[in-house]
Amino acid sequence: MSLTLYIQPGAKKSGIVGLHGEALKIRLAAPPVEGKANQALIQFLSSILDIPKQSVELVTGETNRNKRVVIHTLTTPDIAARLLACVDQ
Repeated sequence: MSLTLYIQPGAKKSGIVGLHGEALKIRLAAPPVEGKANQALIQFLSSILDIPKQSVELVTGETNRNKRVVIHTLTTPDIAARLLACVDQ
């Protein structure tokens, strides 16, 4: 499944904020330098989805806040349920 994301790097803490237009907005505590935010994004998604990091693939947006990732090991309903459970209140 493909996810469209809007990333806010350099936040106080990492978390899912909600929607940003058509994209899911995620805050990352990692700075946007030398790929650290991309690595943190993959680690964050693998952690909250409880899947290996190798199952999360950054497809587009390596140097942009707008990103697209592909999740290889879960079904769409499983991904949606796990992401909704982690949205910051």
